This record gives sequence, structure tokens and C-alpha cells, in this order.
Amino acid sequence: MRKTLVTLVVGVCVALSACANVQRDTLESVEPQASEVRPTNPLPKPPSGIIDETPRYWFVQFAGPPTARGGNAATLRQQRAAFRSAAAGEGISYSERYNFERLFNGLSVRATASELGKLSRLPNVTAVYPVIDVPRPEPRAVSEPDMQFALAMTGADTAQNELGLTGRGVKVGVIDSGVAVNHPEFRGRIVAGYDFVGDAFNGSNTPQPDPNPDDCGGHGTHVAGIIGAAGERVRGVAPEVSLGAYRVFGCEGSTTADIIILALERALADGMDVVNMSLGAAYQWPQYPSAQAADNLVDAGVVVVASIGNSGATGVYSAGAPGVGHKVIGVASYDNAAVELNLMTVAGRSIGYSPMSGAAAPPTSGSAEIVWVGRACNGDALASDPSGKVALIVRGDCTFAEKALNAQNAGAIAAVVHNNVAGNFAGSVSGNVTIPVVSISQADGLFIRERAPTTLTWENARGVFPNPTGGLISSFSSYGLAPDLTLKPDLGAPGGSITSTYPLHLGGYATLSGTSMSAPHVAGAVALLLQARPNTRAADVRGLLQNTAQPKPWGLNPNIGFLDAVHRQGAGMINIPAAIQGATTVSPSKLSLGESQGGAFSTTLTVRNTSSATMSYTLRNRGNTIATGGNTYTPSFFASSPNVTFSQNTLTVPAGGSATVNVTITPNPALPDLSVYGGYLELVTADGAVAASVPYSGFKGDYQAIRVLEPTRFGFPWLAKRQDGAYVHQPSNTTFTMQGDDIAYVVAHFEHQSRVVKLEVVPLRQVGGARDLTVFESEFFGRNSTPEGIFAFSWDGSAKVNGRRTPLPMGDYQLKLTVQKALGDPNNPNHFETWTSPVITISRSGR
Repeated sequence: MRKTLVTLVVGVCVALSACANVQRDTLESVEPQASEVRPTNPLPKPPSGIIDETPRYWFVQFAGPPTARGGNAATLRQQRAAFRSAAAGEGISYSERYNFERLFNGLSVRATASELGKLSRLPNVTAVYPVIDVPRPEPRAVSEPDMQFALAMTGADTAQNELGLTGRGVKVGVIDSGVAVNHPEFRGRIVAGYDFVGDAFNGSNTPQPDPNPDDCGGHGTHVAGIIGAAGERVRGVAPEVSLGAYRVFGCEGSTTADIIILALERALADGMDVVNMSLGAAYQWPQYPSAQAADNLVDAGVVVVASIGNSGATGVYSAGAPGVGHKVIGVASYDNAAVELNLMTVAGRSIGYSPMSGAAAPPTSGSAEIVWVGRACNGDALASDPSGKVALIVRGDCTFAEKALNAQNAGAIAAVVHNNVAGNFAGSVSGNVTIPVVSISQADGLFIRERAPTTLTWENARGVFPNPTGGLISSFSSYGLAPDLTLKPDLGAPGGSITSTYPLHLGGYATLSGTSMSAPHVAGAVALLLQARPNTRAADVRGLLQNTAQPKPWGLNPNIGFLDAVHRQGAGMINIPAAIQGATTVSPSKLSLGESQGGAFSTTLTVRNTSSATMSYTLRNRGNTIATGGNTYTPSFFASSPNVTFSQNTLTVPAGGSATVNVTITPNPALPDLSVYGGYLELVTADGAVAASVPYSGFKGDYQAIRVLEPTRFGFPWLAKRQDGAYVHQPSNTTFTMQGDDIAYVVAHFEHQSRVVKLEVVPLRQVGGARDLTVFESEFFGRNSTPEGIFAFSWDGSAKVNGRRTPLPMGDYQLKLTVQKALGDPNNPNHFETWTSPVITISRSGR
């Protein structure tokens, strides 16, 4: 029977494999998230498809803890002075950006990869990490409020109306694009804040800080409204919280991870109880500096909530930092239960639609003929002539802008794009689209197609519609696990199609989607919990929410009886009243099983009963979950069905007491190797209620069997030169002058995260007292975001020989790129990948 189930789910996966473009389109149609690492410096030259994701800035971490973890301020100052002196002594070219001492012990700097290699070898430097660009989340269409639907999904309405909780007395910091300080929904409750960047900052220019955190973009105001709006039009989860507004985005462009750490340190100084970050850097480790800083903030007594990311379309291991932090609450997104949409009427049926941003506003009256034209992608013959009519188009295979432009160029006066999967969606167009473009559900699109050509009437009204994907994981929500195989995300909340506050000059209210919207639901929930249970430690909050969360069905096929992947939804949808009132807790509140290569996973669970009566439980495994396997970027899906045994199947815990039970978990033998699987351990009371639940997830097989340096169709790694903005492959022996731009590059694609990346120069004859010389080394390195993304490492012909940094003499060398795999044993050669370049000849002019 188990084998049949596996085959069934694989069959569903195969049937859905044609949806790859749909998933890509989905990512375009949601607001870009901080967790999506956007390419920097894209290559304009052939070969086409390569995306350069090489960082511009770097974190340099020093030995020892920051001051929030007991570090000595004088020692930290001495470290920096010694670092600067040593760098100057070796003539290393770099520039400092920011100094961190409270939550992270280090600096952020601007340096080339070759200069960074020199910095990484200086005294007291323990690690270097890229400073990831964090894109500014983009807003979508203005709409009427529908927060009331989302509040009911988490029980926030019950917590407010029946338990009388509002978040009063709790301070929540919002690290985002600022907050509209004059919005009436906040009623003067912004008690702290700072603008770290200024309006003109775009991620690549110089920040201009000022004290006023007012929001010119909208995203932060939307997030703050979900947490704590208190007006008649929008009521947040915790409508009486006090807010801190920490602005890290300008009006346009991105920000950087080091600026986010500055905001974390300021939130600590301002005495925030909770911090929300609807942003992050995708594909990162829990050891990434922003995650380290967030973990240290939790240790300092502040609950940290962060989006897990909107990179679901880029496959597994796509979760972002700081959401992957070991002590951070990383939040996935579920679609809202209902949506409020603009109305059109077709053949007597009221149809809800969403205007696409970037297009002309749709009319509020009048009628026109609507005709079916097909996909409307470049090269397609339109199924009907839309001249003077409304074009009905199916979603998929090309961008919304391409579809709209083709309809517009054929004379259409408007375009209606219907979904190619169940449910409504929102989108955006760019470029020269001048006609109205709107989106509708698949069911409504098929209804119109059966009757086209027919008449469409635009209405000046709105209606509430059930969302077919309501309560299911949003298609954009990122997958875990974290690269160290810790279970992420931790839990989820509504994030798809959420309406909240917006700056008044931009309309006052807007509907957005993303894990940006789910994280503040959890931050607001934490405020309610802290109001109800004020002595709860920051480190214990996540466990209370996880024990009482409710996992949801698999979003791609919710009717076959499988729960969505544990490494997609964590513990499940938060249940605020249950977290506040629950009397049963289990620790640990989640289990990260690691890789199965070493055998079964066993641990002890501690069950606590805080009620005034003895409680008895039956223990059970809920293993009907989805596993993922195969390709990183486009995973296949399987039945998880792990094997679980308990040391006892029932447990009795006295009032106010605790008891323990041992559990052993092994993956399903029918599950393919290199798969991520999971399930839920449940404690069930005599009346059949689930008193507490513990999510678990692990990796089947040998984790180090995942290849990091994947060649791709371009045959990486390369030795390369950079010419006219492009990396040019040098497949054989190559001469470099090592002057100006004529330096050597190693270009590689990273299919998976790696523990250590090291680039060394290998002299082909003796140089001083050295043979292998380190050019660059970085720990906890992220993966590329796309199957054809790259990182480039430069070498300028210098190295440290006999203790001094010096240009190497003319002659022949090779570069050796070595990768230690994630969780790899440094003493096991099989846990490394190595590539050696063709011969590099240094021939400096004038020598």
C-alpha cells in the first residue's frame, strides 16, 4: 500500500511538471520579497542565461562574542584597531561601511574578492560572509480591507473579542520601509524609530540617515497595520501595541543585510519586546550574520519574527536569513480564506477581479465585447481579433506584460488574464502597457471562454469571494530545510492577499501578498501572548506557538489526504487562543532529524501539564505528509510516511508536573535517497483532541552526496577574463598582465550551500616559503538562486608569501577552488569538491 501511495504522489508530480512556468509566473505576480536574492551586475554578453550573483560588500567577523552576549567593549575596540593597522601595513585596499558590537562582532566592508582574501587572513578574523542585497518589496493594487478574514484564520478575532487581548503594553519593532507616521490607524502609537537610509537610498548609493522613519514606499506601513492597526477600516492582530519604526529601505531599490543589523541593534537599545522583519536574504545559513544578530537579540529577551521568504519557485533550501536563525521564528505564508474584489458582470454572473499594477485603471461602468485570444505570448497567433474589444487571456508561459502588449498591439481596449490553476491571483505589468489589465480566477475564465464572444460589463462595486486556495500554503512561500538541516520554516500564518494600511498619499490601504504579510500576523500574535502571559521568556514563545499550530493539506492537491511538506509549513497555521490557553507543552517543540546515513534518530520528549488536573495522552505519528526529492530548483514530490516508535504509547502527567517519552524516527524505506521528509508527533486526549504537536523533518541518505559545483550547460567552473562587462571563458592556458582589469576570475555555479569555500593559488615552481597560497576563503556560503546563477572570485596575482602580502613573480600558476560540503567532515576527503584551473601565466608589462 505504501508503494502505491508513493507512485500515486509521483504521478501527481509528473502531471504538474508542466507547471514550471506557472510557478515562475507566480513569483513575478507577488510582491518581490527581501528573501529573494536578486542578481547584481547581470551579464549583458553571451553566453545568455548566466546571472552574476557575486556580492559587492562583505561582513568580516572577529573572534569573541558581541556585547549583548557578554563581550567586552574595550576588547572589541582593540580588535578593530589591530585589524585596521594590519590591513594598512599590508597595503590592503578596502573601505569600511559599518561597525557592529552589540549583536554581531564585526565590520561590513567593501572589497574585491582578492582583497577580501587578504583581509580574511588578518589577526582576529574568524570568518567572512557576503553582504546580501535585500530587494525592497514592491506594492500591489489598492483595495478595500479584508483583514477580518485573516484574523479568523488564526483565532486573533477570538483572542480580541472573547479574551479581551489587544497587545496593550507590548512594544513591537518593525524593520522595514518605515511606517506612515501620520496614518490615523496608528493613533500616535509609534513610540520609537529611526531612518537609517533616507529617501534617495537605493541599495547602491550612500545612505543619508535621519530621525524620521516616515514611509514613502508603503510596505512597512502595510506590515505595521497587520500587527497593530486600530481603525474602523483595518483592525490588526494586536490593535493597541506600541510600535517602533526602523526604516532600512529608501523610496526605491534595495537595502543590504548590514543595514538590517544596524536596525536590530537600535531596536534592542529602544527596548522593543518583539521585532518583525518582513525581509531577508534567501539561500542562507543560520550562521549568516543577520541570523546570528537576530539569535543574539532573542537571548537578550526580544522575540524575533521574520519572513521565511518568497522563493518557493526556486526550490528547496531556499529559506532566508534572518528567518533561518536558530532562535528566530521563521514564518511561512498561507493564502487568505476570502478576498474582496472589484466586480464585472459576464452572462449574468458576477465575477471578481484584481487590477494589475502598472496598467491603466479599469473602468467602473460601461460594457464591451470580450473575446478569447489564447496565451497571447510572442509568436502566438491570437485565437480571435480583439480590436476594439476586451481580450481574454490564459496565464502562463510568458509574462503578464508580454501578454498585455500583444493584446494592446492587436487593438484590444483591455485585457483579462484568467488563472491556469484554481483560485484568484494578483499581478503586475511593466513597460508600455496603457490599457487596463485585470486578473480573474480559473473557474471564471473557463466560464467566459465557454460563452465568448459575449458582453462584459464593468461595475462600480466590490464583492467578497471565497478563496479556493484559502488556508493552503501560498505558492511563493519558501522551502526549507536550512543548510545545516535544521527545520525551517517554524510555522505559518495568512500572507496571501492581505489588505492593510498604506501611506495616505498612496491611497491609505492596499492589498499585498507574501511572507511579508504572514510574519506580522505572528508578531501581532506574540504581542497578544505576551500581554496574556507577561512572564514568558522570549526563547519559549516559539514553542508555545508550535505546540498548538495546525498543519494544513498539500496545496498542489489538497484532496488526496496528504499534509503539505513539513519543511514548507513547519508546525502549521498558528492558533492564537490555543497558544495562550493551552495547558500542555512539549519540548523540544520541533525535531531536526539531520541525515539518515548515520542511522535512526532518537530523542526524549518532555511533556509538561500546567493544568490543575492529571492529563492522559495517547501518542501518535501523523506521517501522511509530502516529501521532496530530485532537483533542487524543481523538486519532485513523494509520500513521506516515516516510521515512528514511542517508548510507550500512552502517557499520564500529573497536574503541574512533567513526564518524558522516548521516540525513534526512521525514513520510509520506499522514499528515494536525497529526499527531505517529515511528519508530526501528536499528543491526543481522551476526547480525541490534539493537545500538542511536534513537527519533525530530516534528510534521507547521505547529505554530502549532493553536488555543489554543478557544471550546468555552460561547463562551470571556468577560468575567465572580464571583458566589456562579461566573463569570457578561458578553457586553456592563458596569460594575464595582472594590471588594471586584466586579472583572473574563477566563475562557478553553486547548486547547494557549502560549509567552506576556498580559492588558492598553486605555484608551478617554488615561491618563497610557500606552495599553496590562500586567495579567498568564506564559511557558510549560500547557493545560487537559479540553475544558471554564478559567483565569481577574482585573483590579482598577489599572495601572502613568507608573512608578507606581495605580487607574485612572473611565471606559471593554477587556481584551485575547494568546497567543503554542507555538514561535511573536514577530515573526510569525500566531503570535498575540488577544481583546478588551466595554467595561468603572469607576464607583467615592463618586466
